[in-house]
Amino acid sequence: MDYRVIKENDLFLLTDTSGNIPENHPYGLGLYTKDTRFLSKLDLKINGEEPILLHSDAAENYKATIMLTNPHMEKEGELILWRESVEIKRSRFIHDDVLYETITVKNYYPKEIEFDISVHLDVDFADMFIVRGFQNGDIGERKGQTIDGQSLTFHYEGADDLTRRTYVTWDKEAQKIHEHGEIVFPFQLAHEEEQRVTFMIQPQHGEEQPPILPAEEALAKLENSYKEWDTTITKISTDHKPLQRLVNRGLGDLRVLLTDVGHGSFPVAGLPWFGVPFGRDSLIAALQMLAFQPDVAKGTLYTMASNQGTKVDPWRDEQPGKIMHEMRFGELSTTGQIPFTPYYGTIDATPLFLVLLTEYVKWTGDTNIVKDLEPNIEAALTWIDQYGDRDGDLFVEYHQEASKGIANQGWKDSGDSIVHRNGEYATTPIALSEVQGYVYQAKKGIASIYEKLGKQEEAARLLEDIQRLKEKFDEEFWMDDVNFYAIALDRDKKQVGTITSNPGHLLFSEMLDQDKAEAVMETLLSSAMFSGYGIRTMGKGEAGYNPMSYHDGSIWPHDNSMILLGMSKLQHQHKANTVIQGLMDAAANFEYDRLPELFCGYEKSLGKTVKYPVACSPQAWAAGTPLVFVQTILGLFPDALNGTIQLGPVLPDGMNTLEVSGMKIASGILSLQVAKNAQGHAEVEITENTTGLEVIG
Repeated sequence: MDYRVIKENDLFLLTDTSGNIPENHPYGLGLYTKDTRFLSKLDLKINGEEPILLHSDAAENYKATIMLTNPHMEKEGELILWRESVEIKRSRFIHDDVLYETITVKNYYPKEIEFDISVHLDVDFADMFIVRGFQNGDIGERKGQTIDGQSLTFHYEGADDLTRRTYVTWDKEAQKIHEHGEIVFPFQLAHEEEQRVTFMIQPQHGEEQPPILPAEEALAKLENSYKEWDTTITKISTDHKPLQRLVNRGLGDLRVLLTDVGHGSFPVAGLPWFGVPFGRDSLIAALQMLAFQPDVAKGTLYTMASNQGTKVDPWRDEQPGKIMHEMRFGELSTTGQIPFTPYYGTIDATPLFLVLLTEYVKWTGDTNIVKDLEPNIEAALTWIDQYGDRDGDLFVEYHQEASKGIANQGWKDSGDSIVHRNGEYATTPIALSEVQGYVYQAKKGIASIYEKLGKQEEAARLLEDIQRLKEKFDEEFWMDDVNFYAIALDRDKKQVGTITSNPGHLLFSEMLDQDKAEAVMETLLSSAMFSGYGIRTMGKGEAGYNPMSYHDGSIWPHDNSMILLGMSKLQHQHKANTVIQGLMDAAANFEYDRLPELFCGYEKSLGKTVKYPVACSPQAWAAGTPLVFVQTILGLFPDALNGTIQLGPVLPDGMNTLEVSGMKIASGILSLQVAKNAQGHAEVEITENTTGLEVIG
């Protein structure tokens, strides 16, 4: 990563590796909350000169440490400061919507020295869409700065009539405070003496001026929240160190990506640009987390339900019952210049909402959430049948209505992602293969819940729906010539026949007959689709194939994870382990064992993964992928409604033991140990089972 990012709840800081925010940086560095940049410049200097970077740590996402030192300084032959005399340590974290940064300076020169540390700040209050170059629009204006004791406040009056401020305060007396944003501190240090100054930077909205805790108290509360989180998650231990590191990293990344907008914690999509509610991304990440922290699914479901569509609004691609795609909070959104308040241009979030709900109930047995969200469930089912299936052909399809919306509205949402085998782009309305699988899985899951709740008539209707959908899907999407499914049907109901990963998601839905499921898996593991590092989004040799592209030949960990869940559910563990091994090998080439949003689809024979240049990291559904590895290896699929836990572990090569403890299922805990015997087969010992469910294999 050529940047450093820390986040807590809705505030995140994006800097260069030295900890600075240079103005007009191409990455859009800054301090952000509610899609607004509350710090656009942060420049630390010693005696007016740039320090030299020694070390920059990005192993943790909630706090960071950066080490710097001084360059050699002389003037007209007179020594001012010998090189590397001063150690400068920048320690930063975020708590309760306040950025804390402590600058500690230590003298390693043999004698007493004097020097200045200056910090120069500025704020443009820019909407994130403007920072990223996606939009322009009518905006407000800066209203200057005010100095009050040991504080400096930047003021802005938005076009939405909302006052925004950046309040900066510090705990050491400054020598100079300039209204343009420069603050200068003098230091006089004896040999090995150290001193520090702590900055507290708080974005403020309207008349809000929340109190700011002392740094030590704030850090203690932040660290305690991580300790509490650690007590709530499933623990794994394995002799396969790559998997152990990946799971630890994934859990850490997911924790920092959790946000609460008033309905419970849910994972935002990713950093730096997608730290907001995303329908598809948040739902899939919560699905990936079920084996480790099912409560996140609950917060995600309530967050999505609270913003479910209620009316027909083409400007926002909104329809009654539809689950949102993305919600933004910046000035362009609040003034209605972009349709993200929220924007509903997604075809898959609504069935995925129901899929997550049904999987959550299978894990927890919590049918109260079904009763609580029953109006939302019924609205989502109605949307699928009335608005999703716009022409009554049983397939859910999308078509962009919003002028500033998204053209392709599946997870592969780039403009070139749905392409025919002759290279022509498909025209909308488009029915995607995996979306039909989500609908099948959603209706089947809701039917099983309704049966348990005594709603037999409603359940029967849903089961009839999915039987007709399954039959029609096989008729229209199956391609005999390649023994695979089309990615989509276009406006004219013609197959979009390019070989892609999308039909792999159908495995998890259990919609496919056994022979066709096996054919799908065979294609996904072919040399055209499997690079050695993972399953590509598009097959090598297809007209649209490009290993450097966003969606047409790249490898997305989350895409692979959805396929893995299906392979495991269908008890094709060895095939799944091939994919898992490829992704683990890929992760070893990325900083801090962190799977990125995506990477290029080049062959493993190159010897190293090729990075996609602007992949988000950390990204929620990439961070959730190693968690799916564990569930996949275990072959673990609870069904609290029917009192069973399916378990069929197959340990991959290089793994001899896997221990799981504290896994929440139904009303209790499941803990187990898996070990390879002399013949290489997995043997299971259940060490705790208070779930009330029967483990079957």
